[in-house]
Amino acid sequence: MTTAAITYPSTPPTQGAVSDEAHAFLRLLHQETGQPGFTRRWRNVRAEIGATGTWRHTSEELTFGARVAWRNSARCIGRLRWQSLHVRDRRNLTTPQAARAELTAHLRQATNGGRVRSVVTILAPVPPDGPPPIRIINPQLVRYAAWPNADDTVIGDPANRDLTQLALANGWPTPPTRGPHDILPWIVATDDNRLHALPVNQTAVLEIRIHHPHHAWIGDLGLRWPAVPVISHMLLSIGGVNYPAPFNGFFMASEIAARNLADNDRYGQLPAVVKGLHLDSDDRLRHDKALIVLQEAVLHSFETAGVTITDHHRESAHFARFVRREEAARRTVVGDWSWLNSYPMTPKDPSWQRYYSTATAWPGFRPYPDAAALAGEPGPTCPHATATAAAAAHQRAAPSTAAATCPHHT
Repeated sequence: MTTAAITYPSTPPTQGAVSDEAHAFLRLLHQETGQPGFTRRWRNVRAEIGATGTWRHTSEELTFGARVAWRNSARCIGRLRWQSLHVRDRRNLTTPQAARAELTAHLRQATNGGRVRSVVTILAPVPPDGPPPIRIINPQLVRYAAWPNADDTVIGDPANRDLTQLALANGWPTPPTRGPHDILPWIVATDDNRLHALPVNQTAVLEIRIHHPHHAWIGDLGLRWPAVPVISHMLLSIGGVNYPAPFNGFFMASEIAARNLADNDRYGQLPAVVKGLHLDSDDRLRHDKALIVLQEAVLHSFETAGVTITDHHRESAHFARFVRREEAARRTVVGDWSWLNSYPMTPKDPSWQRYYSTATAWPGFRPYPDAAALAGEPGPTCPHATATAAAAAHQRAAPSTAAATCPHHT
C-alpha cells in the first residue's frame, strides 16, 4: 500500500519564519547557558538558511531544544524532570530497517530494567519541500490490535481499529489466535510515499499483568499494560526545524486505570470491576469506587513488578515545584489547566489552585497531521495518549505524565 493519496499536510514555513525562529532559539540557548559566540553562530545559521531554506543543529543545540520542548509542554504535568531527558540523535536514519533497530533500542533504553527513563529519539528532519525520510504512523510504539466481532464488540483496544486495518493492509500477518493484547507492528512511512509494517521485537516490550493485593479476581480479568508509553507520531520543532521524534516519560496510574482500562470505548472494564466488588446498582458512586480499586491494582502491579509509575497527587506536588522553579528563573509557565487537573485530581492538589499562561511556547512538540489521519485519529490530539482514541470523546483531559511532552497546539 502506498501513501500516494495522502498529501504532505503542512504548509512549508517561509524562509523568513525559519530565520525568525532560529534567531529566537539561539538567543534563548545562549542566554540560558551563558555560552559565548551568539553573534558568530547566528551569522552562520542565517547564511545556511538563506542558501538551503533550513539549518542543521549542533548536538548541543538539539539536546537543549528537546529538553526545553518538554519544559514548554502545556498539557504535561511531569515537567519537573525536563533537564533529565536523554536525547538520542538519530538524524542520519533514513531506512525502515534502521528505524526498526533504533525504535527497539529506544524501548530498551527507556525501559531500563523497570527504572523507566525519559528518552527522545530524534529522526531526520522534515525538509523544506516535502516529508522526512522516515515518519511513524503509530500514536505509540506499543499499541494493541482491535479485532471487531459480528455483534460490533471488539477484542482488544477499540482505539486502534484503523491502525489494525492499516497494518493488515500492509502485510502484517493476522496472529493465529486473536487476543486482547496483540501488539501491532510499527507502521513507518518513507518519503517515496510507501508504508512499511515493521514487526515489533517483543523481547524489548515489558508488559505488566494487572492484579490487586486484596481482590484476587482482578487478576482473573487477564488485564495487562505496557510498562513504557513511547509517543511516536509527534513533531519536535526547534528553531524552525521539525523532526519526527518518538519520546517517553512514564505512566501515571490514573491514565491506565481511568482511561485505557475503564473507558467504554477502550477496554471498558468498569462493569466487571463493579460486579466483582458486588456494588449495588443503586449505588450512585459505584463507578467511582470501582475506579479507585482499579487504580490501586495498577499501582500495586507496577510497584510489585519493580517498574516506575506515579500517581496524580505526587505529580501535582511535583508540578508545583516545577512552577516555583520556573518563576524563580523568571520564565512564564504555560499550562492547559483542564489537562493538568483532570480526573481524579481534587482541589487539595496544588496544581488545581491556580491558572497558567495559555500562550504557545517554542521549542515544542506538535501533532503530525499526516500520521493522525492515517492512524484514524480525528485530528491533532495531545498524545498523553494511551488515551488518544479514534473518537471525539477523547478530546478531553487525560490524567497523564505519559507524554513527557505534549503541548497544546493551536
